Amino acid sequence: MKAHYEKIPDPKEIEKEIGDFISKKFGGSVKIVSPLVMPQEIATEKNAEPSPKKKKINFDLKPEDLIAYLDQYIVQQDSAKAILATKICTHFNRIKRAESSPDDANDMVGHIKNNILMFGPTGVGKTYLIKLIANKIRVPFVKGDATKFSETGYVGGDVEDLVRDLVREADGDIELAQCGIIYIDEIDKIASHRNIIGVDVSRSGVQRALLKPMEETEIDLKVPHDPISMIQEIERFRKTGKREKRTVNTSKILFIMSGAFGDLAQIVKQRIASQKIGFGAQITKAQDHIEFLKHVKSEDLIEFGFESEFVGRLPVRAIFEKLSEDNLYEILKNPSNPVILGKKLDFAAYGIDLKFEDRALRLLAKKAVQENTGARGLVSAVEHVLLDFEKRLPSTDIKKLPVTAALIENPDRELETMLTSPSLDKFNQAFERLCVAEKEFIKEYLNSNKKNFTEKFSLTLTPARIDIVAGYYTKHIMDVGKAIDKIKSYYDEIKNVELYFFKNHDINIVLEEDAVDFIIDQFENSDAKLENFYKQLTADFEYGLKLLRDKTGRNRFFITKQALLSPEAFISNLIRDELPKI
Repeated sequence: MKAHYEKIPDPKEIEKEIGDFISKKFGGSVKIVSPLVMPQEIATEKNAEPSPKKKKINFDLKPEDLIAYLDQYIVQQDSAKAILATKICTHFNRIKRAESSPDDANDMVGHIKNNILMFGPTGVGKTYLIKLIANKIRVPFVKGDATKFSETGYVGGDVEDLVRDLVREADGDIELAQCGIIYIDEIDKIASHRNIIGVDVSRSGVQRALLKPMEETEIDLKVPHDPISMIQEIERFRKTGKREKRTVNTSKILFIMSGAFGDLAQIVKQRIASQKIGFGAQITKAQDHIEFLKHVKSEDLIEFGFESEFVGRLPVRAIFEKLSEDNLYEILKNPSNPVILGKKLDFAAYGIDLKFEDRALRLLAKKAVQENTGARGLVSAVEHVLLDFEKRLPSTDIKKLPVTAALIENPDRELETMLTSPSLDKFNQAFERLCVAEKEFIKEYLNSNKKNFTEKFSLTLTPARIDIVAGYYTKHIMDVGKAIDKIKSYYDEIKNVELYFFKNHDINIVLEEDAVDFIIDQFENSDAKLENFYKQLTADFEYGLKLLRDKTGRNRFFITKQALLSPEAFISNLIRDELPKI
């Protein structure tokens, strides 16, 4: 019978093996200069670090909640957002239910994971959408490029490396990593060439390597011939005295794959045309290949160059539509879009503020659509127009740049005028006008999304508070959600003053909403500090409210904005109204 404990390798043998590996890979440029030390007696070390506490998945999102979140950032793509949000929420809620109800039929044989395949041209938001979802649901997430993987791992990377990356993203928590998401882009690049006679090994091999991880298999965290992996194993043995085989089960890991699939539409078109039944005659007249992709079947993907087993492991499919000029304008107009925010941050690095005119955004969308690269064209269009400004303005005293329609139409002329003009009043006035317009737009945006934001941030958006959030947004570079979150932090700090006041003075005060908004506005527009406000509040109200408490027995007082502005009048009115009742 095989011995239960294998012979522990000699440290020098391990050092020599690692040294040989590094020498072959890096030549003489990299060497081990410190010997590895692993005393046998340390194997039973009493001070071994305790294993970290395992985290359980805490997922409670509903599909409509996730869709509402995505709608804040992604324009168009309603069908794709609905499919992804629904299947991802279902996947993780099933995992949560399985953990809470282990006796149910959660481990039934033949369970098929809802792995997702996304189709769509470049620049329509596929990767951006997945990143948003990963950020929202807060489960371990890794992204890979299909073109960089090989079947064996000797060229590029091993597909199993993605699973190991999940463990790193989960800070070594294997149980949490086993509930992660792996996103693989450009999956269409590993389809076999249809014009090759025989098997396209380099591409079909990668597909086969993905089959087991996409369904269920055990991935060993130890990587053969990887010196770092070997050192980590030695360190674990040194601390625990045990040689454990650490593996990751992929049965709960969700795989999402995407690609442009440029030639797939032609395959679908030919199939539909050959059938000549049903809707075929109408569809064959369509010019947009997205219309054909909406009718893709497994047989089309197999003809495209995918193995049938590979296609079968991607049962959910989502189609992303091509973005129109209006869609690109909506993206730029969205106050949380990374294109405009990113460009504002570029100029802010030199202390320069940017504001964009609505007509300028329209013109940028028009330029971007000519790039034919979807939302990526927006970045190119913005960079093309503003690059010279970004190069030359940092060397001047100009700190405000209004991006108007005139600037978009003729950037060279506007830049030269700005640099040679003896007075910048024209540009400063335009900048202030755009500040006012931006604030008004944000107020409209907040009002139209008031219910969603109120529920998300647990903050009632009163008209005054909406004005404060809009003002904060225009003065800082951040998305709307972060602006609301900042005002919410002010709100929470101010409400804590009520507790401090009661603890120190035994008087229960309630700051009315208009009073809270007034205080927030003071914080936002000045260097006022909460401790100074508390001192002023005590000086204005402590003795008067104590007198009322002692004389009337009343110990709950509501402080309005007007009371903060005229504390003496407020106390006098209370005394006049309350004392005669004694």
